[in-house]
Amino acid sequence: METNILRFENPQYLYFLLVIPVMVATYILLRLHNRKQFQRFANIRLRGLLVPNYSSARANTKFIIFTTIIALLIIGAANLQSGSKMEKVKREGIDLFICVDISNSMHAEDIAPNRLERSKQAINKLISKLGGDRIGIIVFAGNAYVQLPITTDYSAAKMFLSTVDTDLIPAQGTEFGRAIDLAVKSFGQNDHSKAIIIISDGEDHENGDAVKAAQEAAKAGIKIYTIGMGLEEGAPIPIYNQYGKKLGYKKDKEGNIIITKLDDNLLRQIAEIGDGIYVRASNSNVGLDKIYEEIAAADKAEIESKVFTDYDDQFQWFVGAAIILLIIEILLSSGKKEWESRFNFFEPNK
Repeated sequence: METNILRFENPQYLYFLLVIPVMVATYILLRLHNRKQFQRFANIRLRGLLVPNYSSARANTKFIIFTTIIALLIIGAANLQSGSKMEKVKREGIDLFICVDISNSMHAEDIAPNRLERSKQAINKLISKLGGDRIGIIVFAGNAYVQLPITTDYSAAKMFLSTVDTDLIPAQGTEFGRAIDLAVKSFGQNDHSKAIIIISDGEDHENGDAVKAAQEAAKAGIKIYTIGMGLEEGAPIPIYNQYGKKLGYKKDKEGNIIITKLDDNLLRQIAEIGDGIYVRASNSNVGLDKIYEEIAAADKAEIESKVFTDYDDQFQWFVGAAIILLIIEILLSSGKKEWESRFNFFEPNK
């Protein structure tokens, strides 16, 4: 199947394009400053007589060319590529949904740097190990949402994972049942081996719904693994402002600091019902490696997916255009040459 798709091999370099508006703003401010300075000594209309070789048109054109060169080189470094060939690839793997608890208690810092960030680090590491497996991400608190539909695009998985935070779901709580139900529905109808990994501190007050959802998943042949994030002694829940500065800790109505502790009873029960295993996280090991070993040993089905297998580099067009503009810029910088006088491209200000 032939198709066309564009992508950047090194998209992180595109962030350097943010320097362009800074350069434009700086240039405009300098031009205004220089104009005011000149007006202190003479009428601006006399500039052409006092500075015969000065041309504002030439100065502006040189700046536009220079900034365009910078932009083209940045895009060239990012290396725009055109995908030219898509093929169907068959791999052996399983379908895996990771359900991440994003309730406020996951900000507790008994697992460094905090429960949620440590979970994301472990998931990112797991994604790097995946081969033919498909992965999806569900976030849950007082409700549950699919953050990433199941896919073999591991780069997209890491990108969506990086955006996971506690502010994605305003409603607080820890709805295991909704997360499990959503994962079961999101797998779709196929013969693939399926598994769910739940990462949470375990504070759920709707135990009945979670147990029922786990039982339904088990009937469908879906294994459930659970990871308990947090230590027995617990930790307070930090409160941050919009700039990420810690303001203090969450308190109850009496003004006492709330200590959130790992409650793994339900997590153990869900794993047992789901024919999986429960792992308690620590500061040295979250436990995803152990669970992945269990999953990797399971029977894997053949998964067919479409992937792009051939890309053509397009950076040379941007670099070539930058070189041509650089030559023009050098010619403009060489002063008022004979060709410039003859064709009168830039009229000095009068």
